[in-house]
Amino acid sequence: MEPQLRRPTRRACERCGRVERWDDDAATWVVAEEDGEKRVGSPYCIHEWDINGRFAPFEEPA
Repeated sequence: MEPQLRRPTRRACERCGRVERWDDDAATWVVAEEDGEKRVGSPYCIHEWDINGRFAPFEEPA
């Protein structure tokens, strides 16, 4: 069996705290809500997402 592709479903900016989740229906990232509050962060931030070289996009089949 071939390795399965994993995609991140949530990401957070390490600079301003913006949090986004992947929306399959819209096929794009949208601002996430946590505790009933949108986590928009700073509109002037050049976001540094917490997805980096440690994220393994392929997982081996069991």
